[in-house]
Parts: sequence; structure tokens; C-alpha cells
Amino acid sequence: MIGQLDHSVLQVLWWLICSLVGALFIFMTFVQGGQTLLLTTTKDEKAKSLMVNSLGRKWELGFTTLVLFGGALFAAFPLFYASSFGGAYWVWILILLTFVLQAVSYEFRKKPNNPLGPRTHEVFLFINGSVGLLLIGAAIGTFFTGSNFQLNDYNLVSWQHPLRGLEAAFSLFNLSLGLFLVFHARTLGSMYLVNNLIHEDLEGSLRRAAVVNLICSLPFLLYVLGSLLTMDGFAVDPATGQVAMESYKYLHNLLAMPLQGLGFLLVGLVLVVLGVILTTFTTKRSGIWVAGPGTVLVVLALLFTAGYNNTAFYPSKFDLQSSLTIHNASSSHFTLTAMSYIALAVPFVLAYVAYVWRAMDMGKLSSSDISADKGHDFY
Repeated sequence: MIGQLDHSVLQVLWWLICSLVGALFIFMTFVQGGQTLLLTTTKDEKAKSLMVNSLGRKWELGFTTLVLFGGALFAAFPLFYASSFGGAYWVWILILLTFVLQAVSYEFRKKPNNPLGPRTHEVFLFINGSVGLLLIGAAIGTFFTGSNFQLNDYNLVSWQHPLRGLEAAFSLFNLSLGLFLVFHARTLGSMYLVNNLIHEDLEGSLRRAAVVNLICSLPFLLYVLGSLLTMDGFAVDPATGQVAMESYKYLHNLLAMPLQGLGFLLVGLVLVVLGVILTTFTTKRSGIWVAGPGTVLVVLALLFTAGYNNTAFYPSKFDLQSSLTIHNASSSHFTLTAMSYIALAVPFVLAYVAYVWRAMDMGKLSSSDISADKGHDFY
């Protein structure tokens, strides 16, 4: 059945799969957001240990999702992977470095004889949750603003800027998207910790943090959405494959996909706001399970807008005809077919992750779980 699907159908299907994994990763950034709250929410060391141990149970899931996202892109759209990771390598190296700092910090923050001390590792976690997410947002922003690369006849990438991808952070649109991700992750992080912890003083601070960070994210969100609806986009002629600039291209894409474009975007934003309202203005702890799916829907809408409806999802502003689409950047029909059969196991993997998640969160963490004589964190 899958093997009989047309190549173009498989390309659309795999952009959907990659988009879904990417959206799940953005939801999982509540871990990064929670990490940044360590330095701003409380000075109580026991409360910090509670937060670290709560987030420490999930950080590997987030990192694994990021790796899965990169792996799916590599297998399904290898030309994009080679162009971006092979040309804009400085931005990706710095992103991965922040995740190395994250892994080291969870491992050594409270280890005996740690020469750096807990505070240094908390700063490392803050860097991962702020600088790391800002750069990821800037990289995603290039799906709409374009990058400085050129491909020759053999698809060898030539990057046309000495900063090798870091120049993306100097675009106001990309920077705004990155800062929105940072504050949005802090919003999700506060809601997750409210759901997972029992600590009266900390809970009050976290509930306030949810609405404060939502408010802080709004100017960046409004700028991104306003720009997205009015900016020129990189349109592809389906007959010739030629790329040209089109006025209001991304607005046209959203309107052309009333359900998975505009519908996902609006419903997702409403769910995020509703999750914050439940967390801040009621005693409910379930806000994260409302805002989380909302986040997934918003990211899906953005990635669908970037890749579908004859649009270059990784455009080159240096050479328009070097721009990548889901059609000219994808793997062969055979590769996509084989991967599709393997992907049939994904629901079972997700079911296992959900089972493990539920098993870890059967009981809420409280101060009684943090023993004064423990010299390390537990997960």
C-alpha cells in the first residue's frame, strides 16, 4: 500500500512527520523554560532542588526528540540537512554546545567535590534555556526570511556569509521568533512545574510566572505574526520549479489551508492562553495539558505554512534558484517508502513514552522527597 504511493505524496507525508516531531520538541522545551526559572523564581535551595529533580526526569526526552527531528530531516530531506548543517554550522555548533552544558549540569550539579558548585551549573542550565532556544528560533526563522547559501550543479553548498548561520540572529524577525520561544518555554515550564510539584510558596511564584512570561512573549509573537502575514514569500512554480518572490505569500498559504493552517494557528493560540488562565487564575494544575497541545498546533501551522502550497521551506536569499522545497530536497521514492514502513512503529514508541511518563509522574514531588543528606540530584 505505502509502496504504491506517488513520490510527491510521500514528500508531503514526510514533511508532516518532520513537522510533528519538531512541534513535539517545541512542546518539550518546557524543560529549558523551567531551567531559566531556577535563577528568577526562588532562592530557596530546597525549592531549586525540587525543580531540578522534576525537570531532570524529562530533559532526556526533549533532547531525544531534538535528535529525532534532526534524524528525520536527514533521512527524508538530506539536501536540506547538508545545506543547513554543512553551511550554517556555527549556529548549530553553538546550539549543540548549550545542550552539552545541559547534560553536564544535570549530571554534576550536586555531585560531591564538584569544583564549579551548583550555582555555575544553574547558569549553564539558564544558557541552554535562553541562548539555546533563541538560536533555535533564529534558525527556524530562516524558513521564512531565507539564508545566505548557493548550490552548484552538484548540490555542493557554498555559504555566502562569514558568520556561517549566526547572521540569522541579526534579523529582527528571526530574533523576535527566538525571544518568543524563550518566553513561551518559560510559560510552559512554569505550568509543568505547577503540575508536577507540591510546594506552597514555590507554587504561588510559578503560577504568577506563567502569566508574566505570557505577557512578555506577546510583543514578540505579535511582531512575528504581523510580519508573517505581510511579508513577501518564496513561491515555487509547480510546472517549472522556478522560485520567485510573491507578495503576502504566507498569508495566502494560511488561507489556502483553512484547517491545518489558519485553523491550527488560531486554536493553538487560544489553547495556550486558556492553559495560562487555568494555571494563574484557578487552583487547577492541568494548564500544561491544555497549553501543550496548543503549542503543537501552532508549530504545525507555521511549518505547514513554510513547506506546503508550493513554497520553498529553506529559501536562499542569495540565489533564489538554490532554494529548497519538499520536492527538490527529498530522498528517493525507495528511501521514503522504506522509512514509511519503519514509521509505522512510531505509535508504539509514543505509547511507551506516554506509559513511562505516567509512571514517573504517578506521585507529585514535594520537599519530603529531597533529603538533606543527599549529595546529588535524583530522577
